Amino acid sequence: MATGLTGRALRVATVPYAHPYLEAVLPPDLVRVGPPPPAGDPWAPSPWLDPRYLTAHADEVDVVHLHFGYDALSEAAMTAWAAAARAHEVPVVVTVHDLRNPHHATPERHTAHLRTLLGDAAGVLTLTPGAAAEIRTTFGRAARVVPHPALVRPQPGTDHGPGRVGLHLKSLRPNTGEPMVIVAAVLAGATAGGGRLQVDVHDDVDLAGRLPGLTALAGDGALDLMVHARFDDHDLVAYLQGLAVSVLPYRFGTHSGWLEAGHDVGTRIVAPSCGYYADQWDDVATYTHDEEHGLDADSLSRAVTDALTRPAPAAADPRARAAQRQAARDAHTETYAAAVDRGGRGTRSRGVPHPEVGA
Repeated sequence: MATGLTGRALRVATVPYAHPYLEAVLPPDLVRVGPPPPAGDPWAPSPWLDPRYLTAHADEVDVVHLHFGYDALSEAAMTAWAAAARAHEVPVVVTVHDLRNPHHATPERHTAHLRTLLGDAAGVLTLTPGAAAEIRTTFGRAARVVPHPALVRPQPGTDHGPGRVGLHLKSLRPNTGEPMVIVAAVLAGATAGGGRLQVDVHDDVDLAGRLPGLTALAGDGALDLMVHARFDDHDLVAYLQGLAVSVLPYRFGTHSGWLEAGHDVGTRIVAPSCGYYADQWDDVATYTHDEEHGLDADSLSRAVTDALTRPAPAAADPRARAAQRQAARDAHTETYAAAVDRGGRGTRSRGVPHPEVGA
């Protein structure tokens, strides 16, 4: 149990307050300090990212844990926030989900954020050994590896579409690369493997301006085009479970919850060479696509064909995933307790240090 010296549960403020990943990894016996986001606006900026709020409420929390949601802060704002946490002896834990932010066109701001956060962090976590190695090399910190746990379960009565390849372009965020080149390469690979391509895109995208020719391909019967709002969690599971293969079109990035959901339901993922996607699951088909080499369209086509023609993966073993989730929660309990000691609040709460936490 995550308790302090007084025997009470540790109080943890997370940024963001709620997310499926947090529900999976947070120990159930800690006190999650709010406030929750406003109704209908789950991505509202956390008030804990305001140095004035942190200063006013520092005595109400034992640990602040940053996951994501601080993208909009300037470098100066992040520096001011870290200074406030340090001044009020608020231990900060950081899980490095992204070493290269998929929402930023260039890496400098996110790298600066990480340099500021990791310099002071009382605990550092990440999801894969590759990311941990990069964190050590780039930022001089040792990160405890806590593998991404299961997020979803297969839905009864939903079968994988034989030969169906999904390419979801979402809202064409900055890391998507050249979308029509990707469409052509995936289409060629799906056709060669005897499959059928389905392209999904959010309804906020200007199809004619940003995806010229896609509507014509669909009209000619070359592929299926689905334009819709962002999936909720239920619809995302149904979508992935209806595919044999799901292609991640990213030019940069680090880890993927989408990939983990594919693992959970037994949909093979075709992932780019950037980041550490292949570290997350040992049955990922990879292709060359990163900021150094660009897109190798032939390697993408081959990866799609290979993914289609290999035996289909099984859905993740629920018992193994349950054990992994419990291990993640135990790791968080240990990290929070150790962070309280390292953050200068050992007189208020005593934890169990872990040799992999900290520098």
